[in-house]
Amino acid sequence: MTAPAGARVVAMGPGHADEVLAIYRLGIEEGDATFETAPPTWEQFDAARLPGHRYVAVAGTGRVLGWVAATRVSDRCAYAGVVEHSVYVHPDARGRGIGLLLLNALIDSTETAGVWTIQSGVFPENTGSLALHEKAGFRVIGTRERIGRHHGVWRDVVLIERRSRTVV
Repeated sequence: MTAPAGARVVAMGPGHADEVLAIYRLGIEEGDATFETAPPTWEQFDAARLPGHRYVAVAGTGRVLGWVAATRVSDRCAYAGVVEHSVYVHPDARGRGIGLLLLNALIDSTETAGVWTIQSGVFPENTGSLALHEKAGFRVIGTRERIGRHHGVWRDVVLIERRSRTVV
């Protein structure tokens, strides 16, 4: 896959760990990406994300511009086709189609694997993420009001999902 920015998407691996976690840290520091307050170790990150559904967008130089990864929602068989995802783009690489490139790679891999729903929660203040997800075919399904405290402040979370048109 190639983006207008000249980036390509490749499977995420241990060689990307430092840059992936650095981009995650930048998102955390901005304050509107996650309830997390610090990135995990690579070992924790690696153990929590599904190996077949995590990618990085890299520039021609090999620099990681962003990443996407999915986790299981539940071990219950009824939810076998449902994953939760995260997508992060380095601040310097935003607005160049990197996020959409990553989401499309995730959509392709999950649909190939029989996943029928990709979901996530986004802070309503993260308007860039909400617009990106809408472009990728996600819809808002509701808002969880005052669902958690973040740096001492109650935060809402907008629930989004993308239902596969091919997995039935």
